[in-house]
Amino acid sequence: MSRVLADLTWPDAERAAAGTVLAVPVGATEQHGPHLPISTDTDIAVALVRGLAEARPDVVAAPALAYGSSGEHAGFDGTLSIGNEAVELVLVELARSASPAFGRVLLVCAHGGNEAPLRRAEERLRGEGRDVRAWLPHWSGDAHAGRLETSLMLAIAPERVALERAAAGERAPVAELMPRLVSAGVRAVSPNGVLGDPEGASTEEGRALLRAEVERLAAAVDDWPPL
Repeated sequence: MSRVLADLTWPDAERAAAGTVLAVPVGATEQHGPHLPISTDTDIAVALVRGLAEARPDVVAAPALAYGSSGEHAGFDGTLSIGNEAVELVLVELARSASPAFGRVLLVCAHGGNEAPLRRAEERLRGEGRDVRAWLPHWSGDAHAGRLETSLMLAIAPERVALERAAAGERAPVAELMPRLVSAGVRAVSPNGVLGDPEGASTEEGRALLRAEVERLAAAVDDWPPL
């Protein structure tokens, strides 16, 4: 039986749900420089969840939430943001809906801008007695559309990466940029939307990054304590 929820009929889903974790990819629809698709964060979250479901028979992969809190990318055409409050509410209602069938719900988020509402949703849901966990990858490197995300997308969907258009953006540390990012947004800091430098990105690096995070994600499921 498929481990992808969207492929199942409801009787199949009923059979698949017993004793399983529903893993929900949480992404965004926002600019990723002149060379990466607007779906980058969602694509990465989907790849992580897909890898987890392939590695573990007790995981079912849910359809992705492709909209997030991306207000800092306003001013770049194609960015669609629903804001913090909406992200929190969507995740709360989604997990409430899933909980009667799936004993555990795992929210796998690949967009850092969603972290605050993601954590609030997790806290609310656990306070209601629902066995929900939020998880984000621990990659270090360029903040946005730099080498790290370019490598990941070369591993996930190389045909959608326009390397000939790749260019460095603002390369100062994010901690240094944060006050201006918060007050004025990404465009005021980096006109091409990149925070970092995609130079040196490779498919091999992307595959290694994905493999390491899928392993860490699987370990988190192994170590999931009962509520």
